[in-house]
Amino acid sequence: MQNLRLLNFSAERANPRFAAALSAASGVAGDGMSLATVALRTFRPRLPNESLMSSRFSDFKKAGHWPTLLAAFLYFDFSFMVWVALGPLILYIGKSLGLSVDDRFAIVAIPILAGAVLRVPLGALADHIGAKATGAGAQLVVIIAIAYAWLAGLHSKVELELLALALGVAGASFAVALPQAGRWYPPRYQGLVMGIAGAGNMGVVLETLTAPWLAEHFGWQNAFGCLLVFLVPTLIFYLLAAKDAPEMRQRASWRSYRALLADADSWRFMFFYFITFGGFVGLANALPLYFTLQFHVSGVAAGLIVAVIVLFGSAFRPLGGHIADRLGGIRTLLALFAVVSLAYLAVAFLPSGPAAAAPSGWGIATMPGIAWFAMLLFSAGVLALGMGNGAVFQLVPQRFRREIGIMTGLVGCAGGIGGFLLARVLGLAKVYSGDFTGGFILFSLLALFCLAGLTLVRKRWRASWGAVSGARV
Repeated sequence: MQNLRLLNFSAERANPRFAAALSAASGVAGDGMSLATVALRTFRPRLPNESLMSSRFSDFKKAGHWPTLLAAFLYFDFSFMVWVALGPLILYIGKSLGLSVDDRFAIVAIPILAGAVLRVPLGALADHIGAKATGAGAQLVVIIAIAYAWLAGLHSKVELELLALALGVAGASFAVALPQAGRWYPPRYQGLVMGIAGAGNMGVVLETLTAPWLAEHFGWQNAFGCLLVFLVPTLIFYLLAAKDAPEMRQRASWRSYRALLADADSWRFMFFYFITFGGFVGLANALPLYFTLQFHVSGVAAGLIVAVIVLFGSAFRPLGGHIADRLGGIRTLLALFAVVSLAYLAVAFLPSGPAAAAPSGWGIATMPGIAWFAMLLFSAGVLALGMGNGAVFQLVPQRFRREIGIMTGLVGCAGGIGGFLLARVLGLAKVYSGDFTGGFILFSLLALFCLAGLTLVRKRWRASWGAVSGARV
């Protein structure tokens, strides 16, 4: 008991809270209870970062409007799923309509290009009438197009091309969903928020995983019908949950576009996203055809392979934004561009696989080892591309906070064009040279060029707008 009083006296000078606990415990310690027992009953062990993590999560929840973030995530997720629907389904639609290899690669590139071009007017429209009204209207257009393909079917190449153009509206959702979520949150959370909203491209995983199986068992027309199961409830939830941020929007004008396009930094961000997002969406659309032609796998096996590859890019996009928040977007992108360039270069020199014994192609359990190795390389590359997407959009809101709607449209447009060109270049390389080597080497060099360009501007960026942004760059 005397020892406890001495300890209490010393504690009063060092830590009042600890002293108060000891005083409260002194009454029980006198009943024969040891000081160790008192300490164990009085103090609960805590993990070192437990309270810090809890505090950060609580601050994040209070910083913005999470129902809008969730609605933006779902809107972009299922719109992205529709945007790339022709990638896995072209194997079956192409057979039905008798399309050549070149036609198939060209068709899967149309939604990417249309989505890229439409991102600019859709982003401008969101600045004028609000993101919620723009997003709801865009979803309605896509639902009508998908319902037509399901109920009426596609009977010619022209009808298929018109559907591909309509699917581009789904791809343009990027220019609405990301600024809609980002405007609710302060600069220190932009990487994480943009990563969460942008992780909506998880829809690609679902599409590539299920579409080939649905097409083989129920026909490709009914595979389109199944998309409505996701699209209609998402539109309803979006109408009920999403809200436009109270922050004043800068309405787009031609003068605004001219001013941004005259800024060299705009073009740099557009080129960075041309590589990261363009690589992601271009590969998501082209890889089902690539694996069936290069390694002779079946349509279902190609869908499973691409689903695994795309999962890496989708799941790690938020992590890329989070790492960029902690370490800085510039440092993060420098490392990721190096990985992307090496992955493209390694893939370029992969040999083709042996012909399959079955007419439908190799199954997932029987495909050759080179196909598994290719899947591993693509997974590493697409993981870096996905994280790069998050890192780019950790930087864009810091540099162009007030013009984020316009810049999201411009940068997103560049990313879509990158995806279109990647799919188109791979198709042309296959048609004119017999393999895909030239296409992958070209994009490896472009990623290396991004690395060099970012290295040249990083000091100036950190010393200028980065110094006053309130976040790590």
